[in-house]
Amino acid sequence: MKPAIRVLPSLLAADMGRLEEACVRAREAGADALHLDIMDGHFVPNISFGPAVVAMARRCFGPALSVHLMVTRPDLHLRAFAEAGAEVLLIHAEAPCDVAGTLRDIRSLGIRAGLTLNPETPARFADRYLEAGLLDEILCMSVHPGFGGQAFIPNVLPKLAALRRRAPPLDLSIDGGIDAETGPRAAAQGANLFIAGTALFGAGDMAAEVRRYRERLAAAFAPEPPAEA
Repeated sequence: MKPAIRVLPSLLAADMGRLEEACVRAREAGADALHLDIMDGHFVPNISFGPAVVAMARRCFGPALSVHLMVTRPDLHLRAFAEAGAEVLLIHAEAPCDVAGTLRDIRSLGIRAGLTLNPETPARFADRYLEAGLLDEILCMSVHPGFGGQAFIPNVLPKLAALRRRAPPLDLSIDGGIDAETGPRAAAQGANLFIAGTALFGAGDMAAEVRRYRERLAAAFAPEPPAEA
């Protein structure tokens, strides 16, 4: 089955003093889900949101919440974010914890489990978790995690294609420098979930921008990207 194209505004790019309004704006713009980056100031050099913000987003946006745990010990925080309303919990392959066990624990909470790969982390790092059937989603970072507004790193594009060939039906997401130009480049390599912060929250008409994204992404999407030469 062909993976669905979905557009997810990233709340990290919103006005921090008006987060409730930002969630409502994303919902009214027709976004497919809302993405929340959870940063602990240790795994990445920034501090962002906690479970209370996820609970607010659940109330103001709805249940489609993608929660990315950029934290050193994601295994210690799963239940708090699940109970706050996360639909998907994404943990890093690079996290110093039992990654396989943590993915199983996410599933045991009744929510979807995802694995995040930093720009330098190769596609093969996901193989053991794919083979074990532990993943609902893989997120490829196209910037170095920790701050919004960074430029897209094109070297991740072959990794997307490799992952799509490894797991044709899996949700494959990309985050970092995504806009109406870089998004289609990722779609052509097999990505189907697109997380965009500055480009969407900075748009004068987010609804029009979400529609434009969907049209361009759907036109570019390649469910079977070409193999490497």
